[in-house]
Amino acid sequence: MRNIPLFVVICLLALVACNSNGKKETNTIEFKNVNQRIAKSFSDLKRLDTFKIELTGRKPEEMVLNFTIKNADGKEIYNTQIKGTELLGSTDPNVDLSKEKDQIIFLKTIADDFFSEENFLEPAVMPEDKADNYTPDKALYEELKKSGLNGFKYRLGKENNIYIAWSQKEQKVKIYYNCC
Repeated sequence: MRNIPLFVVICLLALVACNSNGKKETNTIEFKNVNQRIAKSFSDLKRLDTFKIELTGRKPEEMVLNFTIKNADGKEIYNTQIKGTELLGSTDPNVDLSKEKDQIIFLKTIADDFFSEENFLEPAVMPEDKADNYTPDKALYEELKKSGLNGFKYRLGKENNIYIAWSQKEQKVKIYYNCC
């Protein structure tokens, strides 16, 4: 008979201990660096380039999105590093990112969606497209119309999309459009 109350007390203590740990874990998020690769034609229509992104860092102010493109021969043709604070600073003001947890989720979502199909533009510029005020290099724009090479776009914020493509003439990746 004495063992039953002791058993009940031990069970209650175990239950309370389990519940308090559960509450702590719901306020934290599991952190895993984002590391993705995809092969697409970009600098050559007949061969695949490797696009890679990696989101590193544990806190938003330390996070960096590294984006690289390597051609089919393995040569790096594009590399940019985007700070997490830069991405957070140019977001929609209606999005509440006051909590660190929400900031991390937001940055991971950007990284997870980086290689969505809509960001791969085939071709970069359609033959009937006309350059406008958002075209920083009109000669490249015309070159892309003729070459039919593909483009890629990525976001730096709410109204800042960077469109890049390979310039056969200059043998490097360049920005051909920068807009909303």
